[in-house]
Amino acid sequence: MNDEQTPMQRAKHPRNIIAGPYGHPFHGLLITVPVGSWVAALIFDIVALTVGDQGPYAVGSRTLVAIGVIGALIAAVVGFIDLSGIQTGTKARRVALTHMTANLVAVVVFVLSFILRVVAGEHFSVPGFVATIVGIAIIGLSGFLGGELVYRYGVRVADETTQERGYR
Repeated sequence: MNDEQTPMQRAKHPRNIIAGPYGHPFHGLLITVPVGSWVAALIFDIVALTVGDQGPYAVGSRTLVAIGVIGALIAAVVGFIDLSGIQTGTKARRVALTHMTANLVAVVVFVLSFILRVVAGEHFSVPGFVATIVGIAIIGLSGFLGGELVYRYGVRVADETTQERGYR
């Protein structure tokens, strides 16, 4: 990466090795942990609503929400590194800031869900369930914005010269 690159070219390259090598950003890999954990928590909640003994599913859901929060914080560090490579004042930067804000709001919602579940103990938590639904809706919106960054604006995507090699 050098100073002669355009802002778009700079956004395609990692700011440091923690963000992953060129063409292989770690943020997209790391987000699978919180998203998968939170969706699995929702599934555990739905199962808990349909069985007699809700305890194991309530505890499992609470654990999955916690795993998701921890995973989201790790993914956020790498995402913030990628954000730092997007030039200020651009549409891509505004979308990235909205994406980041939505993710942070979602993490707060899931922390609230976790607290509500801890208070409920081994019993099913309706408020925790509702918070999980709200959090998943927020990460759905945020995921759309993340897709805009990657697929529309090419953030952390290899440039066309590099991509061209796959079509020879």
